[in-house]
Amino acid sequence: MENTAQTHKPKNTKFVFILATIIILGGGFGIYKYLHSQTYETTDDAQIERNLNPIIPRVGGYIDRVYVHDNQMVKKGDTLFTIQPVDYLVKVEEAKAALLAAESAYEVAKADVNAASANVAISDATIQSNTGTIEAAEIRLQQATNDFNRYANLYKNHSITKQQYEQALTSKLEAEKQVEVLKQQRRASSSQKNAVVSKTDVASKQTEVAHANIERAKATLKAAELNLSYATVVAAVDGQVSNIKLQPGQLVNAGQSMFYIINNTETWVVANFKETQLNKIRAGQLVEIKVDAYPDDVIEGQVESFSPATGSKFALLPPDNATGNFVKTVQRLPVKITFTEHNKPEIIAMLRPGMNVDVDVHTK
Repeated sequence: MENTAQTHKPKNTKFVFILATIIILGGGFGIYKYLHSQTYETTDDAQIERNLNPIIPRVGGYIDRVYVHDNQMVKKGDTLFTIQPVDYLVKVEEAKAALLAAESAYEVAKADVNAASANVAISDATIQSNTGTIEAAEIRLQQATNDFNRYANLYKNHSITKQQYEQALTSKLEAEKQVEVLKQQRRASSSQKNAVVSKTDVASKQTEVAHANIERAKATLKAAELNLSYATVVAAVDGQVSNIKLQPGQLVNAGQSMFYIINNTETWVVANFKETQLNKIRAGQLVEIKVDAYPDDVIEGQVESFSPATGSKFALLPPDNATGNFVKTVQRLPVKITFTEHNKPEIIAMLRPGMNVDVDVHTK
């Protein structure tokens, strides 16, 4: 029996040693976690984010040529693909022809205005001439009237013959009739002038209409030229294109999303912290970031801003706690974390949107 006791003693010592080691390590880990929680807020519900710029053609048509391939790096202004431009070239030519017609109509309208203005001037000259002729005729009438009055007195005294009296009367009547005819001519000239002035006003309105048609034709031409330029789809930003599923001859519609360009100019992290963790987190606090894809590299960041609402509020079907049985669930609030300038550019360049990261926010 002594041999048996001596045989089990080393085993018990080994078990106690292992148990003590586990307790010490567990306690140390617990103490570390406790101390860490006093100065850090941590979450693994975080991902890398970048702007995804959709490539959407402004005009529809058949693909003419594709200039990029999957995952290619592009610069702002690089041609991505082109749409067959024949239809849009025809629209441009039609708009140019319409502009020429509008300009010709405008020139004709201006010529009509000039002709009408000239007719107004002629009418004014005719009226002035009639006025002068009437004044001369009235002078002659006055003279004929005076002569008639003298001859009438002489005829009463039998100093002249009846023939002389009648000649004076005839001269007076002719002068009166001449004055009346000239006044009628002046009235006719005035009426003609009014008609010409009305025609001038109409011609001026037609000129305004013709000018408006020119502006409309110019706008139509500009729109046609813009649509023609839209047949060439270019990159709006620097970045990397996504998977491209385009081929020549494929029909695309205006407003249809074709693929994406991932903007490489700005990268950040969105960390979804529990609402119970937000009490100590403030904008500007430093953050340690570890990317699952590159666990040996620690990236430095800082808290930039907080979402205006929890993530569940932006869901397609947000929860409504006023309906059904209420079960309290801890909500998460997205927090935007940007990278500082102390990081290596090559590490930031390797990051891709959607990568999982762990973040530790220095709360003190």
